[in-house]
Amino acid sequence: MTTPPPQGQNPFAQGQNPYAQPEGQAPYPQQPGFPQQGAAPYAPVPPEQPRRKLSFKTIKNIVIGVAVVSVIVGGYIASQDDAAAAAVGDCMHRGSTDDNNPDLEVVECSSSDAQYEVLAKIEGSFSGLTAETQCEAKAKDFQYVYTESGDGSDFLLCLKDYKK
Repeated sequence: MTTPPPQGQNPFAQGQNPYAQPEGQAPYPQQPGFPQQGAAPYAPVPPEQPRRKLSFKTIKNIVIGVAVVSVIVGGYIASQDDAAAAAVGDCMHRGSTDDNNPDLEVVECSSSDAQYEVLAKIEGSFSGLTAETQCEAKAKDFQYVYTESGDGSDFLLCLKDYKK
């Protein structure tokens, strides 16, 4: 067993107290970013952080987002000239020879594409015979009927040939 050194003597000390403060200094050194005692009561404004550069992933996501929005807006604009947007007095153009899907589009009446004129537009779902009956009641000189259903808005158009 070993005995502790006598009081006041440290065999590892080299003549100085490692915890003693040098003469003339504050008990704690000044920390950066904190005001000295007696200075203004607020902290200094930190320096502005450097701006981050856009990464490839961020740029790619922005481009994809713009493309998706463009497709949605383009689809909406393209749908504004179809039969659902037609009103009485509008001129129509038939984009297909298929009688089951004539692909009617609204066109300017001054256009060379104008083929039909809308005489009446009736909201609701109609079959062939009831569609003709409705058009006879609303537009006496109609020649054609066009019905659309299933897109959320069912309607009937009563049409006649457009005379230029």
